[in-house]
Amino acid sequence: MVNLRINGIDVQASEDSTILEVANNMGIDIPTFCYSKVLTNFSGCRICVVEIKGSPRLMAACSTPVQEGMDILTESEKVVKVRKDLLELIWANHPSDCLTCEKVGTCKLQEYCYRYGVSMSPYKKNKEDYELDTSNPVMIRNQNKCILCGKCVKVCKEVQGTTAIDFIGRGIESKIATGFDLDLNKENCRFCGQCISECPTGAILNRQLMGVRPWEVKKVTTTCPFCGTGCNFDLNVKDGKVIGVTPHEDSIVNGKAMCVKGRFHIDMINSDERLKYPLIKEADGKFRRASWQEAINLIASKLSEIKEKYGGDAIAGLSSARCVNEDNFVFQKMMRVAMGTNNVDHCART
Repeated sequence: MVNLRINGIDVQASEDSTILEVANNMGIDIPTFCYSKVLTNFSGCRICVVEIKGSPRLMAACSTPVQEGMDILTESEKVVKVRKDLLELIWANHPSDCLTCEKVGTCKLQEYCYRYGVSMSPYKKNKEDYELDTSNPVMIRNQNKCILCGKCVKVCKEVQGTTAIDFIGRGIESKIATGFDLDLNKENCRFCGQCISECPTGAILNRQLMGVRPWEVKKVTTTCPFCGTGCNFDLNVKDGKVIGVTPHEDSIVNGKAMCVKGRFHIDMINSDERLKYPLIKEADGKFRRASWQEAINLIASKLSEIKEKYGGDAIAGLSSARCVNEDNFVFQKMMRVAMGTNNVDHCART
């Protein structure tokens, strides 16, 4: 443990902690673009710089470990000036369409510009305009709003293990793209959407939530129904209808991480093809609607007939990973005790 001071407050912290981590634990908000607690430190945006008394230069809080006797200022006059300069440099090449941007209210660039009073930039734009990339089936990419924080690159590489995208180009021509600057498609991308969750601006947007303002939705935390892992996420509900899904960062199981099914295929809720009640197939091959009680009674009678005529081993049971452990336990117990067979398998067994 080491002793240090942040904004005049004495604190004790582990020597392997960074300034940013200690400040966050103290409730001190240091702005960040490229930092994420699930990624290795990139220290590329420099918006998190702080002043350490006695140091000749400002240091990035996200990657600077604390040391004994440090006296740190997170909002000194020098720090605020540098942050304003950085924001003005970014804003010079950033579209000024905040009023109609889908990220309004949740954009970190917008938040920090408001926080430090940056409403325009004294610098001239020197970056070419990119065409809006709408070729992807699950997301919309706007390179003009990319601030090159690198979070999408790092989450794709370090968390998802795909490395579908990376930095290409040099200097002002740098951008995030696939190899050879090809479109994102099923051959080079898993469509997990991790990059959407990490992007601090409107550079990467979820197609399902286009045209919806953040304050128009009610978020309901629930458990993903697609497998038995138990991932949590937030259902985004507007006018009583689920319109999309966003990760629940505090989830113990998955944090921000979600698979392609959990993130993008919740639209099954509103599908016209979704089965909402039991169907019984008649002799003529046509299905008719039935009550749950009728369907359960029919299944029970048919299973009893098969067991009585051919024995329990004529019956096999296949369980589902979408059920909780308790349901799967009851199912295998029913097969072994009531049906008298060990022919029980599971769809997720490998």
